[in-house]
Amino acid sequence: MVAVNTIRDRRLTAFSAQLIFCLLVAYPLGSLYIRVPASQPNLRHLFSVTVAVLFFFPVLKIYSAFFQLLASILATYFIAKYDKSKKMPWIVFVVVMGHLTVNHVIRAVYGFSYETMEVTGPQMVLTMKLTTFAWNVFDGRRKAEELDKWQLSKRVTKYPTILEFLGYSFYFPGLLVGPYLDYAEYMDVVNETMFNHPDVRPKIKPGRRMPSYRKRAAYTRMLLGLIYLGIFVVFGPKFYFGAGLKPEFRKMSLVKRIIYFQAFGPVERCKYYAIWTLTEGASILTGLGFTGFGPHGEAHWNGAANVKVFTIEFPPNFKVLLDSWNMKTNVWLRECVYKRVTPKGKKPGFASSMITFFTSAFWHGIASGYYLTFIMGGFITAAARQARTLIRPFFAPAEGQNPGLVKHLYDLTTIVLSAMILNYAASPFIILSAKDSIETWKVLGWYGHVVIMGSLLFFYAGGAAFLKGLQKSMGVAPPA
Repeated sequence: MVAVNTIRDRRLTAFSAQLIFCLLVAYPLGSLYIRVPASQPNLRHLFSVTVAVLFFFPVLKIYSAFFQLLASILATYFIAKYDKSKKMPWIVFVVVMGHLTVNHVIRAVYGFSYETMEVTGPQMVLTMKLTTFAWNVFDGRRKAEELDKWQLSKRVTKYPTILEFLGYSFYFPGLLVGPYLDYAEYMDVVNETMFNHPDVRPKIKPGRRMPSYRKRAAYTRMLLGLIYLGIFVVFGPKFYFGAGLKPEFRKMSLVKRIIYFQAFGPVERCKYYAIWTLTEGASILTGLGFTGFGPHGEAHWNGAANVKVFTIEFPPNFKVLLDSWNMKTNVWLRECVYKRVTPKGKKPGFASSMITFFTSAFWHGIASGYYLTFIMGGFITAAARQARTLIRPFFAPAEGQNPGLVKHLYDLTTIVLSAMILNYAASPFIILSAKDSIETWKVLGWYGHVVIMGSLLFFYAGGAAFLKGLQKSMGVAPPA
């Protein structure tokens, strides 16, 4: 493949026709998948494997990618099966993450843009699957009383056959861009056991089958995904983070540059909204994502979501924003890294956070722009936590009272500020080059650094103690 080097060309070729074709064709394939009887699970496993072969060979024509993924799959399968030691999950982690990192290096050496379709995209999804599976198997060999709720519900006590594991690894709706799913979720889809829960079955209306519910949810996602894609295709050539380096942008006043820059972020994110929403809909068609019924009997299919668009674009605070972006990856990092590196009997601390941060960075790749975003994100998280604890209580209404005008103004301010900080901090993630990213921040007057570093300087230079004292004197309670 030939790398595309200009920023403008990348805007025009951000979504390859082959990738979009695969995401859309997953919908009729999903409808075929649910017609395979749940009583024939091996046929369903074989269905996913067959679709994966078709995607990688005649459609995408990335032949080596399939065999590289297969190598990681087989390595994980046999390591997890025969290594009964406590080190097994970490051995799997090193093997599959190391393989991914090698391909990230190759990608960087050849200068592939982040839209170029090659092995690292599906390999990132597979890495989450395989490492999660290793921990699930490990938990299945532990005593139940040693496990938390998530570990207990996801543990693998019966080791899968090779066909079952291949079906899980090549589950076709999320094969190329995610979202990933754990083995327990996959087997629920294959066996349709998520509909047999005693709290669910009585709520299914007589004469109406579950496919009727999921088709509506699935095709609603497809429509939304196409809308996001359309926004990106139409506005992407003009509104993108790299445009901050254009001469005409530099000629604007600083205030105008900052305001204009805020239009770039939502358009850039639309490509992620599009692919994740499209693949979510296809996943729903196969049965993934069912989360029960609402108070009025409506079916909810939110379990396959990887992003909450409205919450990201209008975030009440930065923590909620982060929790709403790439949600499945957040679960993976929390359950398979953050908790696992914390010594038994202790609470996760700074070391756990830093290990999780570097894992996330390596998983994304080796481009310097990623690290600028993640490092900045660490400072933003610290500042946001302090602000929520020290400032927010002054504007929160007393118990039993409705929010007043001051609280609404505070909420509006935090929404605007969170969105501005997101666009500032996320730009290196898209630009990739540290040099160009820093130049973009410079063109923006370093406003993100001024706000975040200024806040931290205030809090740690005595502001925190002052605000705590003020809270005490006013009888204001900090959030739990």
